[in-house]
Amino acid sequence: MARHVFLTGPPGIGKTTLIQKASEVLKSSGVPVDGFYTEEVRQGGRRVGFDVVTLSGLRGPLSRVGSEPPPGRRECRVGQYLVDLPAFEQLALPVLRNAGSGSGPGRRVCVIDEVGKMELFSQPFTQAVRQTLSAPGTVVLGTIPVPKGKPLALVEEIRSRADVRVFSVTKENRNHLLPDIVTCVQSGWQ
Repeated sequence: MARHVFLTGPPGIGKTTLIQKASEVLKSSGVPVDGFYTEEVRQGGRRVGFDVVTLSGLRGPLSRVGSEPPPGRRECRVGQYLVDLPAFEQLALPVLRNAGSGSGPGRRVCVIDEVGKMELFSQPFTQAVRQTLSAPGTVVLGTIPVPKGKPLALVEEIRSRADVRVFSVTKENRNHLLPDIVTCVQSGWQ
């Protein structure tokens, strides 16, 4: 039986929107939900990067179009985007550590959007995701990219776990998946 739920699909298909809607439904039914999602940053109609947004409302840069990393930092780049690892880790790691630490009794949902190439530059993030997936009482609702090019080790590990159900989001099914996702997350505790 699947305990964790991950969505996959091409960029822009609606994975983050489904995660946000599922989080709202779960919260309104009394389920504690924490975590983060990534959001496009646009200027003048052009995408210039991505922000990390926690479900408690904190926001910081994940990446920006850029040419040079700040002095003293290693360059982490995906295409035209320069990844801001310190800013990402400052927001994402406390959320994952809280979810995985079992702080307080009962069940909780931890949203991880996304476990992707930019995020996986962070070794502490990789460790925190593994710990969260193993934490008793925690159900992960996350997103992973469609396999493309060189496989990402943690993504393939998640995809092949026996306790993970992966939903492929398409234009045809994205408006009908929400009830199935919510039911699957709720049944992760059964």
